[in-house]
Amino acid sequence: MATSPLSFEFEKFHHRWGWYLALGIALVILGVIAFFLVPAATLATVLVLGWLMVISGVIECVYAFRVRGWGGVFLHLVGGILGVLVGLLVVTHPIAGALAWTLLFASFFTVIGIFRIVAAAKLKFPLWGWAVFDGVVTTLLGLVLWLSWPWSGLWFLGFALGVSLILRGWSYVMLSIAARTLLAVKGPEIQRAA
Repeated sequence: MATSPLSFEFEKFHHRWGWYLALGIALVILGVIAFFLVPAATLATVLVLGWLMVISGVIECVYAFRVRGWGGVFLHLVGGILGVLVGLLVVTHPIAGALAWTLLFASFFTVIGIFRIVAAAKLKFPLWGWAVFDGVVTTLLGLVLWLSWPWSGLWFLGFALGVSLILRGWSYVMLSIAARTLLAVKGPEIQRAA
Protein backbone atom coordinates (compact mmCIF):
# COMPACT_ATOMS: atom_id res chain seq x y z
CA MET A 1 0.00 0.00 0.00
CA ALA A 2 1.46 3.37 -1.03
CA THR A 3 1.76 6.18 1.46
CA SER A 4 1.52 9.82 0.57
CA PRO A 5 4.38 12.30 0.96
CA LEU A 6 2.17 14.05 3.52
CA SER A 7 2.40 10.98 5.76
CA PHE A 8 6.19 11.22 5.77
CA GLU A 9 5.95 14.95 6.60
CA PHE A 10 3.66 14.14 9.52
CA GLU A 11 6.23 11.59 10.69
CA LYS A 12 8.84 14.38 10.86
CA PHE A 13 6.28 16.68 12.43
CA HIS A 14 5.33 14.09 15.06
CA HIS A 15 8.54 14.67 17.01
CA ARG A 16 7.77 18.41 17.27
CA TRP A 17 4.02 18.31 17.88
CA GLY A 18 4.47 19.47 21.48
CA TRP A 19 6.26 22.64 20.37
CA TYR A 20 3.42 23.47 17.96
CA LEU A 21 0.91 22.79 20.72
CA ALA A 22 2.78 25.15 23.06
CA LEU A 23 2.99 27.79 20.32
CA GLY A 24 -0.73 27.48 19.68
CA ILE A 25 -1.59 27.83 23.36
CA ALA A 26 0.71 30.87 23.67
CA LEU A 27 -0.92 32.54 20.66
CA VAL A 28 -4.41 31.90 22.05
CA ILE A 29 -3.38 33.42 25.39
CA LEU A 30 -1.90 36.47 23.63
CA GLY A 31 -5.12 36.83 21.62
CA VAL A 32 -7.22 36.77 24.79
CA ILE A 33 -4.91 39.39 26.34
CA ALA A 34 -5.37 41.53 23.20
CA PHE A 35 -9.15 41.30 23.69
CA PHE A 36 -8.87 42.54 27.26
CA LEU A 37 -6.46 45.34 26.30
CA VAL A 38 -7.94 46.32 22.93
CA PRO A 39 -6.81 49.99 22.94
CA ALA A 40 -3.26 49.00 23.92
CA ALA A 41 -3.24 46.25 21.30
CA THR A 42 -4.45 48.78 18.72
CA LEU A 43 -1.62 51.18 19.56
CA ALA A 44 0.93 48.36 19.54
CA THR A 45 -0.30 47.25 16.11
CA VAL A 46 -0.06 50.80 14.78
CA LEU A 47 3.46 51.20 16.14
CA VAL A 48 4.57 47.94 14.53
CA LEU A 49 3.02 48.96 11.19
CA GLY A 50 4.67 52.40 11.44
CA TRP A 51 8.11 50.94 12.09
CA LEU A 52 7.63 48.46 9.24
CA MET A 53 6.90 51.41 6.95
CA VAL A 54 10.05 53.20 8.14
CA ILE A 55 12.22 50.10 7.62
CA SER A 56 10.74 49.37 4.19
CA GLY A 57 11.27 53.02 3.21
CA VAL A 58 14.93 52.86 4.24
CA ILE A 59 15.38 49.60 2.30
CA GLU A 60 13.78 51.14 -0.79
CA CYS A 61 16.06 54.20 -0.55
CA VAL A 62 19.12 51.96 -0.28
CA TYR A 63 17.86 49.98 -3.27
CA ALA A 64 17.41 53.22 -5.24
CA PHE A 65 21.07 54.10 -4.70
CA ARG A 66 22.21 50.57 -5.60
CA VAL A 67 20.53 50.71 -9.05
CA ARG A 68 21.50 54.26 -9.98
CA GLY A 69 21.69 53.56 -13.72
CA TRP A 70 18.07 52.46 -14.03
CA GLY A 71 15.36 54.92 -15.11
CA GLY A 72 13.05 54.15 -12.17
CA VAL A 73 15.55 55.26 -9.52
CA PHE A 74 13.66 58.49 -8.87
CA LEU A 75 10.41 56.61 -8.21
CA HIS A 76 12.13 54.24 -5.78
CA LEU A 77 13.79 57.14 -4.01
CA VAL A 78 10.52 59.08 -3.70
CA GLY A 79 8.67 55.94 -2.55
CA GLY A 80 11.35 55.23 0.03
CA ILE A 81 11.37 58.78 1.37
CA LEU A 82 7.57 58.82 1.58
CA GLY A 83 7.62 55.45 3.36
CA VAL A 84 10.06 56.78 5.96
CA LEU A 85 8.13 60.03 6.44
CA VAL A 86 4.70 58.40 6.70
CA GLY A 87 6.09 55.67 8.97
CA LEU A 88 7.63 58.28 11.29
CA LEU A 89 4.38 60.23 11.25
CA VAL A 90 2.46 57.10 12.28
CA VAL A 91 5.01 56.22 14.98
CA THR A 92 5.03 59.71 16.47
CA HIS A 93 1.22 60.05 16.32
CA PRO A 94 -0.10 56.50 16.91
CA ILE A 95 -3.70 57.51 17.66
CA ALA A 96 -3.97 59.44 14.39
CA GLY A 97 -2.33 56.44 12.72
CA ALA A 98 -4.95 54.12 14.22
CA LEU A 99 -7.72 56.37 12.93
CA ALA A 100 -6.17 56.48 9.46
CA TRP A 101 -5.59 52.71 9.30
CA THR A 102 -9.17 52.10 10.42
CA LEU A 103 -10.52 54.36 7.66
CA LEU A 104 -8.35 52.49 5.18
CA PHE A 105 -9.74 49.14 6.36
CA ALA A 106 -13.31 50.49 6.36
CA SER A 107 -12.89 51.60 2.74
CA PHE A 108 -11.29 48.30 1.76
CA PHE A 109 -13.97 46.14 3.40
CA THR A 110 -16.81 48.18 1.94
CA VAL A 111 -15.47 48.14 -1.62
CA ILE A 112 -14.34 44.49 -1.56
CA GLY A 113 -17.63 43.37 0.00
CA ILE A 114 -19.71 45.11 -2.67
CA PHE A 115 -17.43 43.72 -5.37
CA ARG A 116 -17.87 40.17 -4.04
CA ILE A 117 -21.66 40.52 -3.95
CA VAL A 118 -21.84 41.86 -7.50
CA ALA A 119 -19.31 39.37 -8.91
CA ALA A 120 -20.99 36.37 -7.28
CA ALA A 121 -24.47 37.46 -8.40
CA LYS A 122 -23.25 38.08 -11.95
CA LEU A 123 -21.14 34.91 -12.35
CA LYS A 124 -23.46 32.55 -10.43
CA PHE A 125 -20.84 29.85 -10.03
CA PRO A 126 -21.71 26.73 -7.98
CA LEU A 127 -22.62 27.61 -4.40
CA TRP A 128 -22.37 31.32 -5.20
CA GLY A 129 -24.59 32.13 -2.23
CA TRP A 130 -21.62 31.68 0.09
CA ALA A 131 -19.68 34.33 -1.81
CA VAL A 132 -22.68 36.66 -1.51
CA PHE A 133 -22.81 35.94 2.23
CA ASP A 134 -19.08 36.70 2.49
CA GLY A 135 -19.62 39.94 0.57
CA VAL A 136 -22.55 41.00 2.76
CA VAL A 137 -20.62 40.35 6.00
CA THR A 138 -17.53 42.14 4.67
CA THR A 139 -19.61 45.13 3.51
CA LEU A 140 -21.40 45.30 6.87
CA LEU A 141 -18.04 45.26 8.67
CA GLY A 142 -16.84 48.14 6.51
CA LEU A 143 -20.04 50.09 7.17
CA VAL A 144 -19.81 49.46 10.93
CA LEU A 145 -16.27 50.83 10.90
CA TRP A 146 -17.38 53.88 8.89
CA LEU A 147 -20.43 54.61 11.03
CA SER A 148 -18.65 54.19 14.36
CA TRP A 149 -15.55 56.13 13.31
CA PRO A 150 -13.57 57.70 15.06
CA TRP A 151 -14.30 55.35 17.99
CA SER A 152 -13.72 52.32 15.79
CA GLY A 153 -10.16 53.56 15.34
CA LEU A 154 -9.50 52.86 19.00
CA TRP A 155 -10.70 49.26 19.06
CA PHE A 156 -10.70 47.74 15.57
CA LEU A 157 -7.01 46.98 15.01
CA GLY A 158 -6.59 45.54 18.52
CA PHE A 159 -9.74 43.46 18.10
CA ALA A 160 -8.55 42.19 14.69
CA LEU A 161 -5.16 41.33 16.21
CA GLY A 162 -6.86 39.37 19.00
CA VAL A 163 -9.04 37.44 16.53
CA SER A 164 -6.03 36.68 14.34
CA LEU A 165 -3.90 35.45 17.24
CA ILE A 166 -6.67 33.25 18.63
CA LEU A 167 -7.49 31.70 15.24
CA ARG A 168 -3.85 31.10 14.36
CA GLY A 169 -3.15 29.66 17.79
CA TRP A 170 -6.18 27.38 17.60
CA SER A 171 -5.03 26.22 14.16
CA TYR A 172 -1.64 25.23 15.60
CA VAL A 173 -3.32 23.42 18.50
CA MET A 174 -5.56 21.46 16.11
CA LEU A 175 -2.65 20.72 13.73
CA SER A 176 -0.53 19.35 16.56
CA ILE A 177 -3.39 17.19 17.85
CA ALA A 178 -4.13 15.93 14.33
CA ALA A 179 -0.48 15.05 13.72
CA ARG A 180 -0.23 13.20 17.02
CA THR A 181 -3.52 11.35 16.41
CA LEU A 182 -2.68 10.51 12.79
CA LEU A 183 0.64 9.05 13.78
CA ALA A 184 -0.90 7.07 16.60
CA VAL A 185 -3.27 5.50 14.07
CA LYS A 186 -1.05 5.40 10.96
CA GLY A 187 2.33 5.14 12.69
CA PRO A 188 2.85 1.40 12.23
CA GLU A 189 1.71 1.62 8.59
CA ILE A 190 4.16 4.46 7.89
CA GLN A 191 6.96 2.56 9.60
CA ARG A 192 6.34 -0.49 7.41
CA ALA A 193 6.27 1.62 4.22
CA ALA A 194 9.57 3.31 5.06
